[in-house]
Amino acid sequence: MKFIVSSNTLLTRLQAVSKVIGGKPVQPILDNILLVAKDGVLYATASDKETTMEARIELESLEEEGRITIPAKILLDILKEFPEQPLTFDINTDTNEVKIISERGEFSVPGESAEDYPMQTAMNDSCVDMISKCGLLLDGIVKTVFATANDDLRPVMNCILIEMNEDHFTFVASDAHKLVRYKRFDAKSENGQYALILPKKPALMLKNILPKDDSELRFSFNEKMVCFVFGNYKMTSTLVEGRFPNYNSVIPQNNPKKMLIEKKELYNSLRRVSVMANQASNLVKFELSENQLVISAQDMDYSMSGHETLNCQYEGESIAIGFKSPFVLEILSNIESENVILELSDPTRPGLFLPFENEDQDEDLVMLLMPMMV
Repeated sequence: MKFIVSSNTLLTRLQAVSKVIGGKPVQPILDNILLVAKDGVLYATASDKETTMEARIELESLEEEGRITIPAKILLDILKEFPEQPLTFDINTDTNEVKIISERGEFSVPGESAEDYPMQTAMNDSCVDMISKCGLLLDGIVKTVFATANDDLRPVMNCILIEMNEDHFTFVASDAHKLVRYKRFDAKSENGQYALILPKKPALMLKNILPKDDSELRFSFNEKMVCFVFGNYKMTSTLVEGRFPNYNSVIPQNNPKKMLIEKKELYNSLRRVSVMANQASNLVKFELSENQLVISAQDMDYSMSGHETLNCQYEGESIAIGFKSPFVLEILSNIESENVILELSDPTRPGLFLPFENEDQDEDLVMLLMPMMV
């Protein structure tokens, strides 16, 4: 097995796929990257058995086809030290010795037989095929993945629900404290209604490598697996089986109390006041009265307290409601508009955080946060 490849291109693609490799792999060989050279192309694959990422790398030349696995850490560590140049890989598939020949020298690293590398089960014919845009899926993941849970007992809560119908795509995530629903009306399913529950790890992988443009994204899925194909990458992942909670029933519809405020001002004030909050509860209190918001926090254990008064647009009955400050900060960080709307009904029901300026008419974003007892 012998080929010549650009050092920078190889490093970039291997860095992307290697993020799949877990800290404690199920099998030792999953610490390796599988390299397959054929038809003038090098295919680099990494897997943790649940998620598999494959990158496609055009070769400058291919003298001899073959397959080998190389420890990911060793391979990446050496590639990081090379400036851009063609590298020759000369691999003896009988002894699994890998020689990397550069302009100035030669390096030898141990490989392992590709025969022992577990391949993910191929998807069967009974799957749904979709075409969308990379940037659209990226937006859906970025807007929702922060709201996913880390719950071993309810794995479905550690995922993003993606619903597709003839009108729009909907992305939903919730950890039972906060919930995000993001709709895109410029994405449609031509063939009916479908839903898939995408685990957090592949979602974060896609978040890191999906381009922000309108380039084509193809994906196929059935009840157990999903496969995304875009650019030079292909990612396959097992799906979480189960039923996602009925999120629409949680979102309150009648919210007569509406506040409009500048997001940056609210965010900065909240960061300052939350320093005084009890470290166990992180409780901050929002007190709304006519065109005024008072944010306060206190820690009785250390005799600390703080409050700030902000101008806002608010008319209606006064209301006081408590929130967990890190969750509010997280929500505000993921709203892009300069001004935000907070919709409330009463102190025991969830608050809705909405962007005020919706520049894109194809988007609809709702962020819900459960209150705390004041």
